[in-house]
Amino acid sequence: MKQPNSKDPLHGVTLETIVKALVDHYGWRELGRMIHIRCFNLDPSVSSSLKFLRKTPWARTKVEQLYLGTRPAVETQTETPPPDPGIAG
Repeated sequence: MKQPNSKDPLHGVTLETIVKALVDHYGWRELGRMIHIRCFNLDPSVSSSLKFLRKTPWARTKVEQLYLGTRPAVETQTETPPPDPGIAG
């Protein structure tokens, strides 16, 4: 039996995935500036952030909204290899 498609854009995306993607994209410092919570600014870690965000709905909502707003950039962010020096451009 086929599962119906969810209209929730975060369906199937874990909070850990969201936090890691935002940290990879922005870094802890910038993330802490954008969302003023201690777990992003004071000795940040994914683990402490997840604990806090799971207990604090307003903070989790802000993180999810930021992720949704930057998701196209986060999803397409890939490392591009340096150009081959043997190929003239």
